[in-house]
Amino acid sequence: MTQTIVQRLAEFAASVRAKGLPSELRDDAARRVLDVLGNSLAATSERPAAAVGALVREWGGSGRATAIGSGDRLPEPSAALVNGTLAHSLDFDDTHLPSVLHPSASVVPAALAVAEARGCSGAQLLDAIGVGVEITVRLGMAGYDSELGNSVFFERGLHATAICGALGAAVACAMLSEVDEDGIADALGIASSMGAGLLEANRTGGTVKRVHCGWAAHAAVTAAGMARHGITGPPTVLEGRFGLLQAFCGDQTDVDAITRGLGDEWELPGIFFKPYPCNHFTHAGIDAARRLRERGVAVEEIESLELGAPTAVLRTIGEPREDKIRPRSGYHAAFSGPYTVAAGFLGGGGLGVFHDDFTDAAAASPERLALAAKVTCVPDTRCDEIFPHQFPAVLRARLRDGRTLEERVDANRGGAANPLSAEELALKFRLNATRVVSAEAAERITELTYGLAGLTDLGELTRLLRA
Repeated sequence: MTQTIVQRLAEFAASVRAKGLPSELRDDAARRVLDVLGNSLAATSERPAAAVGALVREWGGSGRATAIGSGDRLPEPSAALVNGTLAHSLDFDDTHLPSVLHPSASVVPAALAVAEARGCSGAQLLDAIGVGVEITVRLGMAGYDSELGNSVFFERGLHATAICGALGAAVACAMLSEVDEDGIADALGIASSMGAGLLEANRTGGTVKRVHCGWAAHAAVTAAGMARHGITGPPTVLEGRFGLLQAFCGDQTDVDAITRGLGDEWELPGIFFKPYPCNHFTHAGIDAARRLRERGVAVEEIESLELGAPTAVLRTIGEPREDKIRPRSGYHAAFSGPYTVAAGFLGGGGLGVFHDDFTDAAAASPERLALAAKVTCVPDTRCDEIFPHQFPAVLRARLRDGRTLEERVDANRGGAANPLSAEELALKFRLNATRVVSAEAAERITELTYGLAGLTDLGELTRLLRA
């Protein structure tokens, strides 16, 4: 009989578990782990993390998995919930294009919890993460409509990161749980009933979106555990009449994208790292603002600013205008085109714009709000042609002396066309991590993470992460 997609993915995962990833893919997976760990450590003081931490302590239970940034050892699903929430809380996690989802923030926390609890090696962890991330973005690509030029998940208000992340992470957890190939397929099928997430918080606020990757990681650990204990999933859960893709995307799906070139062509190395802790749609506008500043444009010279962006992203970063020019919080500001342009002119920490630009106090700064109010967001034809393979922008500044200056950014920093250097990635981790741990601990975490392929035990790394 012809294999279903779930069965094909399970076969792929079992094969990688048996053979191991090529060294260059393990290296890339290690970079993903380091990025997630840094983002998570930096987020430990955020309110959603504190709330989720309080909740899982109320749940109780004996613990075998680390909650990052605290002394807690928790049951694996609870640790995954906390750590996935941390990983996505600052919107600093990696992004795959054109599926427009953040794969590592669900997969790494789930896999780390299971690997620690079950005594897995670093190589096993990296192999599971590599496969989990790959499956996550391939599922996202199944919901990408090339004629529409956008994700159908996104068009319908669905958070593909959380939905697809639950499935990819479940495969990673099943690989680490030592279930057989059928068990991996069952874990994926079970998780298909668990993934969820809505994007309305991007537009009008609310902190629930920060929990989406935590809940996906929690679902993944739970699904893999259920499969290990004998719960089964439908083999046609992806392509079936009442399966996930039909339910979420209807007929606008590219089912073949999930398995096309599977095992030979990898999406993993092309996933973008973020230089700025804010919605990825805003990054090119920040870069354009920084370039204008480098050209000598002073804030007091600016009469008005026009931010041109892909039409599809304006709902996230430009609407409703009254909310975007006066964000209600630092987190809300991270989804504002006008505010992030102002931060590009007025900020300067980290890699150009950093966490201090997204505090509640910074978002209420009269100087920043005055500049944000000068920004008008408009659709741009060239940006529409490039999106969503990049998140481009053009920024035009009309100055008081009558001049108009323009900066256009077609390729985002952090991707293959405009990569962050090894030094920049290390700087990002160090600046994130040292908000919680010492410089010495941050250096040792870096060494251990980059050396995961040779670690037989994760104990020292997880002890350092408990801060």
